[in-house]
Amino acid sequence: MMFTPFFRKLRKGLWVSASRGPALNQEDFDEELEVASPTVPDDVKEGYFTVFAVKGKEAQRYVIELDNLTNPGFLSLLELAREEYGFQQKGVLCLPCRPQELQDIVQLWKLA
Repeated sequence: MMFTPFFRKLRKGLWVSASRGPALNQEDFDEELEVASPTVPDDVKEGYFTVFAVKGKEAQRYVIELDNLTNPGFLSLLELAREEYGFQQKGVLCLPCRPQELQDIVQLWKLA
């Protein structure tokens, strides 16, 4: 299995933490890590993440650049998601807005 630098660092950190606790062997750790590794869809390239804009029956999946995490409009949507769904949301990140609203926020940020 090939690891990116981030996962190698994470793996090392987890292995050090685990080695301070109950005894684990390396094979068990590798197997657990492989099971927990998420699969990323082919259309999500490095530097991007996916969200769903959901309002009523309208829902649209978007692949968003990480730069949008500094976009004030996008951050407002994340705050709305926190208020509506809390931090217990699992799986896909859903933003409580109409798809067109998210698209407008992202487009305006690209023009700025």
